[in-house]
Amino acid sequence: MRYAVFGNPIAHSKSPQIHAAFAAQFGLADFRYDKLLAPLDGFAASVRAFFAAGGRGANVTVPFKEEACRLADMLSERAAAAQAVNTLQLLEDGRILGDNTDGAGLVADVLRHTGIAGKRVLLLGAGGAARGVLLPLVAQAPASITLANRTAARAEALMAEFASKAAGVPLLGCGFAELSGEFDLLINATSASLAGEALPIPASVFAPGALAYDMMYGKDETAFLQQAAAAGVGQRVDGLGMLVGQAAEAFALWTGKRPDVAPVLAQLRAAL
Repeated sequence: MRYAVFGNPIAHSKSPQIHAAFAAQFGLADFRYDKLLAPLDGFAASVRAFFAAGGRGANVTVPFKEEACRLADMLSERAAAAQAVNTLQLLEDGRILGDNTDGAGLVADVLRHTGIAGKRVLLLGAGGAARGVLLPLVAQAPASITLANRTAARAEALMAEFASKAAGVPLLGCGFAELSGEFDLLINATSASLAGEALPIPASVFAPGALAYDMMYGKDETAFLQQAAAAGVGQRVDGLGMLVGQAAEAFALWTGKRPDVAPVLAQLRAAL
């Protein structure tokens, strides 16, 4: 049972230790998971060589998620909506299935802290990270989803694209400058926290009792979570649980076994 994660760079990846911990929960002694550096111009060839050598599945990280979408012979609904793939599976007939488990990982982590149904959701950013979680968020039946971005037109276009998949959930796109109202669940899908930058959003968007979630994580609170704390938000969660959650979804797809995320998350948190 050979699996791997492909990326460039890849040395920092925590995926091998996460999947090793999952495999240990089920006593899968023959489960092997490596991290593989793919050349920027050789991702597809690297993946095909891996499968030809006996690989059964792979995770995909930056900067290859869109290329993995083109490589796959068939896509899950959520991968097609995201237009990006972070999980590949070699099927029995030799075809490659592309899936995107990022949104499922996010939703599972949020649900450990609060419900989503009936909540007013604010999603910050209109890039690939936001696109990847929209469909799973819609499936939780929130009261509404507002997507805010530095460029309003990009936010509006993304929400218009997803309107037919909204299942009755109101979708609104706007720029940060036009953002108003209160929200119960606020998710940062921008890369601002990587640079330690706060987002140009008013403190008033955090409703009383809101949960602030940043897809980024670190030893200390991210810039967005610090911003939420300054606005009086008590529930603040970083993206480490999303990382473990998306891995759990991939592991379940490959093995048919759903691991317990909690002890693995605790182990990673302690090591930060």
